[in-house]
Amino acid sequence: MSTLKKIAISVGDLNGVGFEILLKAHNEIKKICDPLYCINYTMAQQAAMLLGTQLPNDFNRFNVKGEFTIEAGEISALSGQYSYDSFLSAVELAKNKNVDAIVTLPIHKEAWMMAGIKYVGHTDALRDLLHSEAIMMLGCEELYVALLTEHIPLREVVNHITTDEIVDFLLRFHTSVHRHPIGVLGLNPHAGDHGVLGDEERFIEEAITKANETIGERIFQGPLVPDVAFTPRSRAYTKTLVAMYHDQGLAPLKALYFEEGINISLGLPIIRTSVDHGTAFDIAYQHKAHTLSYINALDAAVKYSKG
Repeated sequence: MSTLKKIAISVGDLNGVGFEILLKAHNEIKKICDPLYCINYTMAQQAAMLLGTQLPNDFNRFNVKGEFTIEAGEISALSGQYSYDSFLSAVELAKNKNVDAIVTLPIHKEAWMMAGIKYVGHTDALRDLLHSEAIMMLGCEELYVALLTEHIPLREVVNHITTDEIVDFLLRFHTSVHRHPIGVLGLNPHAGDHGVLGDEERFIEEAITKANETIGERIFQGPLVPDVAFTPRSRAYTKTLVAMYHDQGLAPLKALYFEEGINISLGLPIIRTSVDHGTAFDIAYQHKAHTLSYINALDAAVKYSKG
């Protein structure tokens, strides 16, 4: 009997690169875990044929109902629905302790919207499905970035820059990771320049002080100037950052570590990791997709599931 951790893998949008990635990496990842792919035979066989290959003999599946014609690179409600159903199956397997963790391959947000799915992404759905305040953290061992706000319009970010909301976030983040010091970015250019370019940093500074006082240790530091926080000198000091909004944290992170970066959902009753890239419709079924982010996501899922 295998002693490897069993990991449920949701296959993502089958019109994208997800299935190519999981097939390419299959022989490597089965050395570190026992993968269970959330897809039915018909859809798996169709995807394999489009790639000009066959399914491995040890391709273990959890049956997800539904059939449609895969259209490489196309945004489709049918593909969006199937990716959601695959994801739901993985979540249920983890909730019922049938697997040790889940890894998600990329979905397409517009395809979910076309399918009538109310969530804007995996993390948003996990909060609702698991009744938990999930934190999105992305990156790799060299640098992880957690996001105070995620998939919201930029004009709404400032509404979340309050002392109470940031304190709550920082304390929840601290209980989920064991990395410090943790740098907290300012919101404005030059972290506001002492009020010259904005005064939201006073709320961030208050939150850092209160969070550190609650913990009883100087874990959080800042507000840091955002445009220098990702430089080699800064990364030598701290390898964990909290960004105020999506692109503030992820644009520089992906410029530095795009191939190896992963996404980890913290604060949930299940372990969920993911690749840190999208569906890449422009190269779907062209044998151009890279597997490093996926392999790293599986490594992290195994690591986190060991507690």
